[in-house]
Amino acid sequence: MHIDMDAFFASVEQQDNPEFRGKPVIVGADPENGKGRGVVSAASYEARKYNVHSALPISQAFRRCPHGIFLPVRGDRYAQVSRNIMSIFQTYTPYVEPVSLDEAFLDFTGLQRLWGNIENLGRKLKAEIKKKEGLTASVGIAPNKWIAKIASDMEKPDGFVVVRYDQVRSFLDPLPVEKLWGVGKKTAEKLKSLNIHTVGDLAKFPLSTLVDHFGKMGKFLHAYANGRDESPVQPTRDVKSVSNEKTFKKDVTDREIIKETLLALAEKVGYRLRKKKLTGKTISIKVRYADFSTCIRHISIADPTSMSQVIFSECWNLFKAMYADPLPVRLVGVGVSNLFSENSSQIDLFGETCEKYKILNRALDDLKNRFGESVIQKGRIPRKRNF
Repeated sequence: MHIDMDAFFASVEQQDNPEFRGKPVIVGADPENGKGRGVVSAASYEARKYNVHSALPISQAFRRCPHGIFLPVRGDRYAQVSRNIMSIFQTYTPYVEPVSLDEAFLDFTGLQRLWGNIENLGRKLKAEIKKKEGLTASVGIAPNKWIAKIASDMEKPDGFVVVRYDQVRSFLDPLPVEKLWGVGKKTAEKLKSLNIHTVGDLAKFPLSTLVDHFGKMGKFLHAYANGRDESPVQPTRDVKSVSNEKTFKKDVTDREIIKETLLALAEKVGYRLRKKKLTGKTISIKVRYADFSTCIRHISIADPTSMSQVIFSECWNLFKAMYADPLPVRLVGVGVSNLFSENSSQIDLFGETCEKYKILNRALDDLKNRFGESVIQKGRIPRKRNF
């Protein structure tokens, strides 16, 4: 079973604020009367009628729906509601795999005798979410994860789609290839150049030819098209990466402002890593320019780290190597991946001062844990300039 909350952030806002119900709610960056720099995080179905959707630049969202209700992201609130919903799932099965705050896979294999008909159980879960949280969810039930995920998206909002074993072929064959996991615009274009337009077309295509054109990805495409997905529902999902990014209010060419922003982001990423008791070996930087072109660079270091100073130093070196003056920068991001437990050693980038930085980070973390992340920042980090 795949359960996906409908327009989650926006729906939570409408539930918390009854006066917003039935109106176009847009959660994300401040539109600033059409001059905002961020993106839409979520849009209610009323807003989607105006072609407003997640990841749309907030300035475009304002132009398309200027009468919309624009609200900031309340991450803590959404996380709390998500925990409430996941706890509902866990009362019915221990096999719950959260995919994000608003969706999860559930496995009921072997539990049929306990809960009875799986379709009745799916409707019961929908009703319990509605009763306890006031929110609607769309449910897909199928023989494996990826078909269940497609099914949950077929009749949104408040959808309920069941695909039985003997219905897999008739369900998949008419779907456009874009419905397959991993098929973006470029892959879809390449498939269509081979006269592959539907999942049924793809299922009939020779595997060897797909591998010739797409490499290892061709095997996955062929398996999905034929309804095969052996991946299990994993009750615990390891954190794969930790990252933060920031969109400037105005395009920036001043290296010092970019440097200060990277330092602030490295502080956030380092703090989150230490809070999760993780370290990482791969450090990455993301730069989006004024024309929306995006460049990502990464480097792998010898020893895993969670030190903000190390993360910043590597990111700044990556930036200096990739940036050509005077290109205007719209967004920068910092990330750490290839993660390990905190027991792994910390890179000694700063020689004798390394241990002092560790002590400093522990002291800063203690203050942030007690009083919030914004309680203290390094003196070089400006509070209100451009970000």
